Amino acid sequence: MIDKINTATDALMHFGITAPDTGIILGTGLGKLVDYIEIIQQIDYAEIPFFPISTVEFHKGQLIYGRLGNHMVMAMQGRFHYYEGYNLQQITFPIRVMKALGVKQLLVTNAAGAMNLTMKKGSLMLLNDHINLLPDNPLRGKHEPDFGPRFPDMSCPYSPAINNRLVELANKLGITLHQGVYIAVAGPNLETKAEYRYLRMIGGDAVGMSTVPEIIVANQIGIPAAAISVLTDECDPDNLVPAELNEILATAALAEEDLVRLIKAYLEK
Repeated sequence: MIDKINTATDALMHFGITAPDTGIILGTGLGKLVDYIEIIQQIDYAEIPFFPISTVEFHKGQLIYGRLGNHMVMAMQGRFHYYEGYNLQQITFPIRVMKALGVKQLLVTNAAGAMNLTMKKGSLMLLNDHINLLPDNPLRGKHEPDFGPRFPDMSCPYSPAINNRLVELANKLGITLHQGVYIAVAGPNLETKAEYRYLRMIGGDAVGMSTVPEIIVANQIGIPAAAISVLTDECDPDNLVPAELNEILATAALAEEDLVRLIKAYLEK
């Protein structure tokens, strides 16, 4: 793994990615932040050694390097998912490469279903904790001491400093920013009514198919991280209607304006 990380890192430095301080992962339907980056380099994942290829049609599969506000950012326009057939070590490989390149903080976005009925679709939820229901763990397997502790503490997986700043900025900008617990499931099917009841019963506010593996690895290797969900549908088991992908993407696109404003404001300081 270390050899692969070094090879990918060397390749990206050859492309001119030399001093990123902020890593960003853009989730489903959430690519417009790239429009505000002063792009220095734009690289297809296929050109990066050992990077997986994004197979989801609405994930572009590009690594963007440039300036946003006062930060040099390394943004993944499209992420990888367990349901695509990748293992969690592959999915989190880019986070380890970010660390090797010098990234000091990680901002993650995703699209998720709202199970907490006080949270409406089209709004944002800041993750303050999570429940991992994926059938694997990115830290499973041979341990590399250079990565950090074998048994990393997860009592506070999301950076309080970043979260507090995001809440402060959301209030100033008039953006509704809920806070809650995200549950990661394998997908790709959406949940049944009984599953939504169960997930809510065990403490979930929103459900999705990503993010948690990246956060686990970020905690192991010492990168402070925050994550924001765009709530694209309301998962009320007593009033459940079939979810259409086009509607989910349309809702994500509408909510993305607030997400972009919030992340831009954070990185301008």
